[in-house]
Amino acid sequence: MTFYEELTRLALNHQPISEPDCHRILKDPELNLLLLLQAAYQVRYAKWENKVHVHVINNAQNGHCPEDCKYCAQAKSSESDIQDYPLKSDEEILEEARQAYESGAFRYCMVFAGRGPRPKRVEKLASLIQEIKAKYPIEVCVSAGLLDEQGAKQLKEAGLDRLNHNLNTSESYYNRICSTHDYQDRMNTLKAGKSVGLSLCSGVIVGMGETDDDLIQVAQELRQLEVPSIPVNFYMPIQGTPLGSASGLSPQYCLRVLCLFRFLNPSSELRVSAGREFHLRSLEVMSLYPANSLFLDGYLNAKGSQAQTTLQMIKDAGFSICSDFSVDDVLGKTTLSPELKSLKDLKKASDSSFSLVPKA
Repeated sequence: MTFYEELTRLALNHQPISEPDCHRILKDPELNLLLLLQAAYQVRYAKWENKVHVHVINNAQNGHCPEDCKYCAQAKSSESDIQDYPLKSDEEILEEARQAYESGAFRYCMVFAGRGPRPKRVEKLASLIQEIKAKYPIEVCVSAGLLDEQGAKQLKEAGLDRLNHNLNTSESYYNRICSTHDYQDRMNTLKAGKSVGLSLCSGVIVGMGETDDDLIQVAQELRQLEVPSIPVNFYMPIQGTPLGSASGLSPQYCLRVLCLFRFLNPSSELRVSAGREFHLRSLEVMSLYPANSLFLDGYLNAKGSQAQTTLQMIKDAGFSICSDFSVDDVLGKTTLSPELKSLKDLKKASDSSFSLVPKA
């Protein structure tokens, strides 16, 4: 049995992978990336077949956050040039829920900046969840910061399908990226949600200066928590964030990380999340082999691929979406045609500024 076959066997039998093998998945230059992806795809297919869960994220409140998470453009310590705004109106949030449903989204994710919701905000969220669920057959996920058991229960009773709260990195590395709350605060929120029967969504940000050990620890922690939804974000170096440009990620490494999380969490909905376009580049479509979920239409403060581009990628790769609508329904009947070259394109010799070599 090959190493790749053994990884598939262990994952399908829900058996753990050894630490040395986890490190090998991430860094062994002798591993064949395509064979590794094929092994991860077999695990993905066993649970999800060729279905893709499309999520749409709503940045329901931008900025005004008292936390100092060094990776976040909304943090109090950030100097990023974002457009601050208070909580969107109910009408706006409901309209975006409608648009998400009609765009083929399986889940509508509302994110609220801040340390955590006070009782009045929890009541507000509960009311919004009830109204969305009454209007549209779409799952709802909320990310609202630190939450206690009472708040989690109230959202559960309102019909919330899933509670998001990312671990982001390992416990040992956490104090390097945030000082206003700690790793245990995040764990307590997840445990509060789980205790009242909420489905959990929790993931990681890759490329913040962490080690392979840190990533392996988070993947194992999420496995122990039996988290059913895991977003794998790749750090996006938005200008003005305290963390700056600490990424250094290659497309191959990003794919290896996704494979690692798939092998360690074989039944989880694995989402290739923020930064997939930025870091995976021409290999973006390969992320669908270990991952079975993605975001449509961008992230909190950064744009992503256009919705049609993402849906076309899903269709071209032979996958389908979990939705009341097919990919073709959402894409519509638009006919693509090549764009003709302009005279400037045709006569490059007359353009003195044209050069493939960067100027010194």
